[in-house]
Formats: sequence, structure tokens, C-alpha cells
Amino acid sequence: MSSLLGWLLSQWLSLWFSFSNRVAFFKEAWFAGKPTWTLADVPDLTGQVIIVTGGSSGIGVETIRTLLRRNAKVYLAARNEKASNAVIVRLHSETGQKALFLKLDLTDLDSVKVAAREFQRKETRLDALYNNAGVSHVPVDQTINGYDIVFHTNVIGPFLLTKLLLPLLLETRKVRDDKRVRIIHLSSSAHHFAPPQLLDFATFKDGPARRKHGLDLNFFYCQSKVANILVSNEVARRYGSRGVISLAVNPGNFETPIQRNVPRWIQRVLKPVLFIHPYEWNSLAALWAGTSIEAGEINGKYIIPWGKVGTPRRETYDNSLGNELWTWLEEQPSVSESSWI
Repeated sequence: MSSLLGWLLSQWLSLWFSFSNRVAFFKEAWFAGKPTWTLADVPDLTGQVIIVTGGSSGIGVETIRTLLRRNAKVYLAARNEKASNAVIVRLHSETGQKALFLKLDLTDLDSVKVAAREFQRKETRLDALYNNAGVSHVPVDQTINGYDIVFHTNVIGPFLLTKLLLPLLLETRKVRDDKRVRIIHLSSSAHHFAPPQLLDFATFKDGPARRKHGLDLNFFYCQSKVANILVSNEVARRYGSRGVISLAVNPGNFETPIQRNVPRWIQRVLKPVLFIHPYEWNSLAALWAGTSIEAGEINGKYIIPWGKVGTPRRETYDNSLGNELWTWLEEQPSVSESSWI
């Protein structure tokens, strides 16, 4: 009898967990309202140097367009040089300002190191880093150096880039009037669908634990978006006292190139339910976090459309889990070669 009651309780908790988190997801998606803070409210950014990863498509392009219009010097960091240069030419014709290409492949940590060195060779300041690049729903048989490719691209690569650029961010903070610099981590409302324990560390690398999720590609994306929040919180906790503003951002629900690996029939089914926000709003939340005066007064928060402090999964406030993830990331061979300051 006790075992039956235990099973029934576990099933009830599972159903309640599933229901409550789905409510949170749809609340963020369907009740975002209309923006009160718009692209016209982005302040003048003359003199600022900014990196936007994944800047050759989707939200990255829209973010860069507005930053250029506000006179920032922007580096478009991406893997595909041809596509990036085409975007740079197009944005130059639209804004009169020219972004600069920075070769960056987040699936290759050597590429991340080269990109960081190249940037620091060219620039003496960095005012903001937008960790915007990401992938989703990559087939489970695709890995990189034994790592799950989604986790590597969305978490490990950006973590190393942040680590390597942090010294320059801290130096820039000293010469800014507000004594603050910003790191923006693109997360997603999809983090609400992560597993109950948030992260399954055994799935970060290839193996039986990872392979059992082979038909549930959403699992890998959702837990990577949880990791983005946890890393953002840890950066704020560890470096907030030194002037680093670190915010995780749910940009909203849009149809963007990140869904390119999702089967077309699924995209068609989900479009009227999930991809409900006007495309031209897709950079608003990230730009609010990265440029607004209000966002400069908060830290370690989860930002939702269209520039509001939201409520992520309550487990993301667990400092012990954030520290465990941070430690795991630090222990990866290509990451551990560089030290924090």
C-alpha cells in the first residue's frame, strides 16, 4: 500500500509540476502585452564598443541594426563570414554605420580563444557583450568533441568567451561614467520546460544518459536555456560588486532561424500558438537589458518581454546549483586553461 501511495504521489507531483510550469510559459508568451519601451528609447551609444554573437541572422541582426543607429561600434561575431559580410553591407546601407566582423565558432573553443585575442588586439574597451548566438533541436547523433552540440554552442562556448573578455569589461567599467558594463545572456521561456531537476549533468557529454533523450530534442534546448540563467546569475553574484551587470533575457516568441532544425510540419502546427509576437519586437527585451538606465540598476535578474523583470523557474535561484554548473564548466579542459581575475 505504501509503495502504491508513493507512486501515486510521485505521479501527482509530476502532473502538477508539468502543469504549473506550462502555465508560467504561456503566461510569459501570451500576456506580454504591448511594449511601452521601444527602439526609439535606446539611448545614444557614441563611444561604446559592443559585441553581439550570432549577429548574422534573427535577433542578432535586429539588435545590431539598432545599436548602429545609436552610434555604437559593433562587432558582429559569427561563424559564417560570407553571410555576416552580407548582413554588414545591408545594415551599412540602412544605417550609414558599418559593423565589424569577428570570426567566432562557438562549437570550437580554439575559435573562441582566437576571437577573444583578435578583439583585444583591436580594441581597448568593451562596454557590453550580448551572448545571443544559439542553436536548438540538433539531431542527437551530432556532437562536438564528445559534447552535446546544443549545450556546447549555447553554454560552454559563451561561458569561455565571457571568461576571456571579462578582464577588458572590468577595465572598461573604470572609465565609464556609470561605472558599469553589461553582459546579456539570451535565454528563453522554454526554460520552463526543463526537467524537474533543471540540469542533467550526465547529458552534457555523449553517453547512455544523453542518448535516451534521442527523440526528445526539446530536452537539450530547454536545459541549455536554464543553464544560461544560472550562468547569468553566477556572473552577477561573483562580479556584480565590481560593476558587471549580468541579465538573462527571454526575448519573446518569434519565428527565427534558431528553429531551422525543427521539422516543417511541427513549425506549422506551433506557429499560431507559440510564434505570436511581431518580428520587429524581437530585439526589444535584449536592448532594454543592454542599454536602458533602468536595467543598469538591477542585476542577476530574468528579463521578459518587453523590458520587465520576470519570474524564472524558482530552482534557478539555487546558488548551489549555479555554483555546481560553474564548477563543471571550469573543469572542462579547454576552459580551465584560462583563469578568472
